[in-house]
Amino acid sequence: MIGSTNAYSTTQSGGATAFKATSKAERTSGTPENQGVTNTQTSSTQTISTLGRQLADSASRAEARDRTLSRSELADKAKSILNNIVGDSYYANKTLHDSEVPKTSDPELLARAKQATAFVNDASRGGHSIKNPFSGLSREQLSNIIYDDSGTYTVNERHAAWRESYDQEEAWREKACAQAMDEYNRTGKLTNFFREGLDHFKGLPAIEQAQYPKDYASDLESKISLDFNYRTHQAEGKSEDPMSLIKMLFDQSPKQLSQLSQEKTNPDSPTIKSNP
Repeated sequence: MIGSTNAYSTTQSGGATAFKATSKAERTSGTPENQGVTNTQTSSTQTISTLGRQLADSASRAEARDRTLSRSELADKAKSILNNIVGDSYYANKTLHDSEVPKTSDPELLARAKQATAFVNDASRGGHSIKNPFSGLSREQLSNIIYDDSGTYTVNERHAAWRESYDQEEAWREKACAQAMDEYNRTGKLTNFFREGLDHFKGLPAIEQAQYPKDYASDLESKISLDFNYRTHQAEGKSEDPMSLIKMLFDQSPKQLSQLSQEKTNPDSPTIKSNP
């Protein structure tokens, strides 16, 4: 989790560097100005982005949530939240979400919310002309936005963060699938693929891990330990199909991801069903 707002200076905020605080700098040194400071006595200053401060606060709330909720409670909370920001409830209240304005006079926050709404609507039509305001943030940062129901972010901002998280997940899957097929063609095994899947799973925030089957990690660990050769092993006279094994692993992940794929290929059917 994010331990300090210092990790989010304007040089470290990924795609969100444009959202600087109105106050250009926050001094972290107690050195007063205009008191004959020599050239070798420079004060320490740091500009912290508005989004950086919000992310740090969101991280603190996420840590508190993860400490107090069980795995099943986290899964239930995630399901409810996703329904509100990308599922049936979201689309049933789309007009309301599109008109939502942050409770602030900060022009940068207002502009970001407006951009998020424009991006979401453009993306839902299959467009790519509007930049996602959260492009380039890490999976953990995106998760902290998506599942933050404190009112810090508008619903469309959280929807935009979810789309960026989805795109990053899909990019990882495409790469992992290609590597898995290469491994199978060379060795007949998928051990490294299972290891990559386990590492990926362990790197996810707790609320996202909770959406996977309870035995997801232990199942992968057993496959890694087995170090099985699927090409030479015969089961009922047929070799295992590597793509079926890869698909089996991906199918255990949250259903939301595959459902957006259908939306992208069929823009006329925007509803994304909630996880069963």
